[in-house]
Amino acid sequence: MYKNNFPNFASLLNKRPHATAYLVGSSDYPALHGQVKFYQTKYGVLTVAEISGLPIEEENCENRIFGFHIHEGTSCTGNENDQFAGALTHYNPHNCPHPHHAGDLPPIFGANGKAFSAFLTNSFTLEEIIGLTIVLHSNPDDFTTQPAGNSGTKIACGVIM
Repeated sequence: MYKNNFPNFASLLNKRPHATAYLVGSSDYPALHGQVKFYQTKYGVLTVAEISGLPIEEENCENRIFGFHIHEGTSCTGNENDQFAGALTHYNPHNCPHPHHAGDLPPIFGANGKAFSAFLTNSFTLEEIIGLTIVLHSNPDDFTTQPAGNSGTKIACGVIM
């Protein structure tokens, strides 16, 4: 008989997260908002994102895929050129090439303006990222272009608390 030794990560979803970021959309996407929850486990950090108000494409073959990264900045403030300039660049404490930055996360797949994503990563601990920002980009990360994957404009940002 097969014995499942995989931890029950789903049971964490009913518990209070160890850290949370509340995403707020840019002025171009005022309806965009979401919550990203972080749970520290002995296997890594379980990250759960729930997002609404995502841009929707009219074409059937143009599924919306968005770059998703932890950035090294500590604020979602901006300027006239970049509404979330305070988020700075990808979190990359070990100076790894893209897409091996600690802050490189799986893309977010939009479904009729909403998204849900859950994944486990051992690229960082919660202690390392609390106070940093998490950013949603307008385009998918190409996982190739240096230094940040050519993922387009920052369209939402939140501080991890």
